[in-house]
Amino acid sequence: MKVIYFSKNYTPHDYRFLFSLSQTKHEVYFLQLEATTRQTEDRPVPENVRQILWAGGKHEFRWRDVPRLTLDLRRIIKEIQPDIIHAGPIQNCAFLVALSGFRHLLAMSWGYDLVMDADKSWWMKQVTSYTLRRSAFFTSDANVTREKAVTFGMEPERTVVFPWGIDLEHFLPKKEERRKKKLSVSSKQSKEITLFCSRTWEAIYRVDVLAKAFVRVASENPNVNLILLGGGSQGNHIRQILMKGGVMERVHFGGQVGQRDLPRWYHMADVYISPSHVDGSSVTLMEAMASGLPCLVSDIAGNREWIEDGVNGWLFRDGDVDDLAGKILHAIKKKREFRRIGELARKTAEERADWKKNFGKLLEAYEKVKSD
Repeated sequence: MKVIYFSKNYTPHDYRFLFSLSQTKHEVYFLQLEATTRQTEDRPVPENVRQILWAGGKHEFRWRDVPRLTLDLRRIIKEIQPDIIHAGPIQNCAFLVALSGFRHLLAMSWGYDLVMDADKSWWMKQVTSYTLRRSAFFTSDANVTREKAVTFGMEPERTVVFPWGIDLEHFLPKKEERRKKKLSVSSKQSKEITLFCSRTWEAIYRVDVLAKAFVRVASENPNVNLILLGGGSQGNHIRQILMKGGVMERVHFGGQVGQRDLPRWYHMADVYISPSHVDGSSVTLMEAMASGLPCLVSDIAGNREWIEDGVNGWLFRDGDVDDLAGKILHAIKKKREFRRIGELARKTAEERADWKKNFGKLLEAYEKVKSD
């Protein structure tokens, strides 16, 4: 089967899809819509995947370029003659495929495209509906996006939902060595709690909410520290919050971290926090759960599919700084339960977040699209 995988950028998520596809018997092509960014995957495109040079991939997506991109996409389709095109986000990559007239389109939601972008304007609603009504099948990583796709005209029986998942052998709980070292650990060190967040510093992920909550928590508890990974357009704003709050010396900025080193960072933490306003099945949440970390996350539909409040983690009201600060302090009081909660989180990840198992559902979707 000839497959064109068409994505906006080249992220770690794209690498995961392309690498797994490269291990199949399919003939795989990669089409990139926008130019590379600082969040681009640092690993090269996998072997056996042919990257397509075309009119796109040179700068950010612009609506005025749609006619030119659609025309060149038709050229590519005519030359390659793919059996299916796997494309997303909905309002750009999948939209261009729908405009081209290609019938065997598997439209893939990236979460934010349906939960947030689809309702931004009359135009975006029209684009979303047009694309989904012309898609052979739809796939996403969470029920919240599937339900949204159905409201825009996608037929329910033509949807496939599966968490994108992670490598459970790469993300493992930290080995218990604390008992052996307990006698040598100072009283102050034993009281310290490290919070951890690896979300990108963009508005939809609300890391600023965590920064404000941490300032309040730090004023009540001198033994709490915070690790922030990544970066983004809100970097100056977030640093200003922490600086004005007088807590900069208690925050460690880890910068951009590759997949190989990520497990070590999860092992430094006691609690994982995701304040995101928009998410499907969050990969970083799955990584944290697989690492055996108790997780405190925003109370949004995507997170509720993974976290049962008080069982394998905790939920806080989306965007509510006071509630997040209160939940952090509450979690710290439950420190003795961290191990039990972390074990339940790992169990959830083993049951539902195994990429090797979940990837098979994508291949099944390909067969459905081809035979449509």
